[in-house]
Amino acid sequence: MKLIKNIILALSLIGANSINAQQKPIKYESFKIEGGEFKLNGQAVKLHSGEIHYARIPHDYWRHRLKMVKAMGLNTIATYVFWNYHEIAPGKWDFQTGNRNLAEFLKIAKEEGLMVILRPGPYVCAEWEFGGYPWFLQNDKDMKIREYNTPFLNSTKAYFTELYKVVKPYLIVNGGPIVMVQGENEFGSFVSQREDIKLEDHKKYSSSVFDQLKEVGFKGMEFFTSDGDWLFEGGALPGALPTANGDENPDNIKKEVKKFHNGEGPFMVAEYYPGWLDHWAEPFPRKATERVKNHIEKFMNNDISFNIYMVHGGTNFGFTSGANYDEEHDIQPSMTSYDYDAPITEAGWETEKYLKLRELLKDASTPPIPSKIPVIQIPGIKLSQAIDLENFKKHIKPVINDSPLAFEELNQGHGYVWYSKNFNQPIKGTLKLDGLRDYAIVYVNGKKVGELNRYYKKYECEVNIPFNGKLDILVENIGRINYGAAINKNTKGIISPVFINDRKITGDWEMYGLPFEKAPLIDAKQKSDLKENRPAIYKGNFNVSNVGDTFLDMRPFGKGIVFVNGINLGRYWSVGPQQTLYLPGCYLKKGNNEIIIIEQKNNKIIKELNTLAEPILDKLNPENGLN
Repeated sequence: MKLIKNIILALSLIGANSINAQQKPIKYESFKIEGGEFKLNGQAVKLHSGEIHYARIPHDYWRHRLKMVKAMGLNTIATYVFWNYHEIAPGKWDFQTGNRNLAEFLKIAKEEGLMVILRPGPYVCAEWEFGGYPWFLQNDKDMKIREYNTPFLNSTKAYFTELYKVVKPYLIVNGGPIVMVQGENEFGSFVSQREDIKLEDHKKYSSSVFDQLKEVGFKGMEFFTSDGDWLFEGGALPGALPTANGDENPDNIKKEVKKFHNGEGPFMVAEYYPGWLDHWAEPFPRKATERVKNHIEKFMNNDISFNIYMVHGGTNFGFTSGANYDEEHDIQPSMTSYDYDAPITEAGWETEKYLKLRELLKDASTPPIPSKIPVIQIPGIKLSQAIDLENFKKHIKPVINDSPLAFEELNQGHGYVWYSKNFNQPIKGTLKLDGLRDYAIVYVNGKKVGELNRYYKKYECEVNIPFNGKLDILVENIGRINYGAAINKNTKGIISPVFINDRKITGDWEMYGLPFEKAPLIDAKQKSDLKENRPAIYKGNFNVSNVGDTFLDMRPFGKGIVFVNGINLGRYWSVGPQQTLYLPGCYLKKGNNEIIIIEQKNNKIIKELNTLAEPILDKLNPENGLN
């Protein structure tokens, strides 16, 4: 009986993750925009596309997700390339390891018989950290990001050059699945947001980026731009098809495309939203299934191609999530889950939306829906060690400066910086951190006295520092802004002077970098020394007999990040609406597994962690962000 069960499990895994393509590949000979139509191998074709980002999906699950797309009835996928995901340090490139193996992703897409739309940016938005730009660009004081200037254009040229080396074999001109390449991204929006720059100067920049793509090797491909169709004036480029974002009215789409494309099509909605992006501390947005189905049907009836953004959102693992902002909030950090209320859930499950669209899109050649990846629940995971973060930082050599330094000045991109200042005389009053970027917990002599953050525009708290007292400020970067004019103001940490009342606090600031690029190493012999309301590192081990996807229940915790077997699953925050973290089964191993939790608030000491069979993405507790 046990043998039979093992055979059944093995077959289900093969169905979900088969390394061999099951569909007969299509021929990739040519793709042209001619006579107002898309033509594949000389035949007119409509692009029924879904957006899917390889960086947001575990490498081991790429084929499963692409099979899900194909089984929904789509013939194309679109993907952004995240520049900062591949240039991991100045001039150091990684297109090979794990989820960064873009060539492998394109190879699988080809095997699965999908066309590919490549969206290389250099700006991508996408609720992704800094809109895809490497954080260290900001250290060049002569550089103006997303503007016409030599330092920035040199950087974009270097990026495109490295990217072309990777994707060259996968361009349709070389027999690959990539049929179109985007020039810049949503540039019309940026033009409307930066009215301080003349339109002719904006165009000088976007044209230069477009020229760079052709210069490095993409010449001969079909190009497109992507903007709200009311923004084509700022975003459209000669020689590229203008495609619409967000518009659901066929008449508007056709009118504006014709205006900027020699009076003809083809017509395409490059981003149709079946759901919407979500932020911490805000309601989880949803879009009704029938509404989505009706819009797609309307596009099909009006000969409009489309790209569903997102057909499968995935996960902002590690420190990859970005942020927005509005009049009420100086920052709106994006959640770790990028579920997007998409037809395919974060964990790769079909939804009602998926099934309704499949009914509309499928034909005789549409393959069956792949088997669901197994889901498991792990009994209470014991957290056997709990270490005070301050004791961990004692092993880190501080940088000492007269004033606090930003993350970038400390050559650190992500994570945390612990700022510390000793006082030889007592002082009390209002601590002012107008330059806080983004979230801080304030301690006096080890006792928590305040919690500050940009989302709630809370930049002050009262302090009473005694003789020979110590002020500690633990600051977190909660994601760089990815959209809007403020994208050019994205340094992190404490970026302006610290005041107590009206007195500037200077002299011998100590700064301890805690980037957590890797899971912290905790000696198993180190004794637990934790107190409530002190930042903590929790460590535990657990065993699994069979691997499968699961969801960590983070509701007992406050705010922080989680590593499992050395992989950073992303941020959690008790404000919600996301209350779980997706743990893919491919990140687990049979037998012993390790979990490490960096808990910033630690309002209570936690002894164990539970898992769930389904995620919680819509439980909002905004009051948890106020203390």
